[in-house]
Amino acid sequence: MSVNTSGSGSGTEFDIEAFRRAVENGDTATLVGQFAEDADMETVDRRTPPSAPTVLHGRASIEEQIRQVYSMDLDHEVLECVTDGDRAAYTERCTYPDGLTVRSISMLDLEGGRIVHQSMVQAWDEESPGAVRIGDFDASDERMEFDHGHAESVHLGGQSFNRLTLEPGWRWSEHIGPAAGTDLCMATHSLTLMSGTLRIRTSDGSESELRAGQVAFVPPGHDAWVVGDETVVVVDRTMDA
Repeated sequence: MSVNTSGSGSGTEFDIEAFRRAVENGDTATLVGQFAEDADMETVDRRTPPSAPTVLHGRASIEEQIRQVYSMDLDHEVLECVTDGDRAAYTERCTYPDGLTVRSISMLDLEGGRIVHQSMVQAWDEESPGAVRIGDFDASDERMEFDHGHAESVHLGGQSFNRLTLEPGWRWSEHIGPAAGTDLCMATHSLTLMSGTLRIRTSDGSESELRAGQVAFVPPGHDAWVVGDETVVVVDRTMDA
């Protein structure tokens, strides 16, 4: 591992060694504390290409993502990390117990010793080696409650499967947006609707209606809400970071 902690230029003081230790040891409090309150995190991978990256805005949204990543059974290793004034960069390798590996490289923009923008490109093994793995939403110990709904998550083969149960009256911009700090959801989704009707409005004003038995790819920058009096159950599949 190569580390340069000298810094130069702007006099920005960013402790790259503390950051590296936090990444490898799963110290989520220290990691979250390294981000500015209005920081952005941008991710590019096979599912979210450069033209439509996943973008998280604000420390609260970034914290939620970081805690989700570290709730998984993963070994984190920082391979290289460097810093120079108001910029830093690091490469990371994450390994699942079954051998599946995720590699990423991140560029950090710094102000006042904190991260104001992170750009990450990641790639993972196409298939997980080993035996068939089966998960059970009803037995999941990852459950999140929120106003007008809840979600359970299962992680298999480098992917997260999230089952969301959304009650009549639920709307992302009203019940999730305030905590996320954005008017629109900036995540990318691959959805399978099991029951109910979900309406989606993208940032350009266009609307689509998703019904039971249908699937949808939803890019960042959208709102969504339950239509009618039937509870929506939807499964969202994402690649783990």
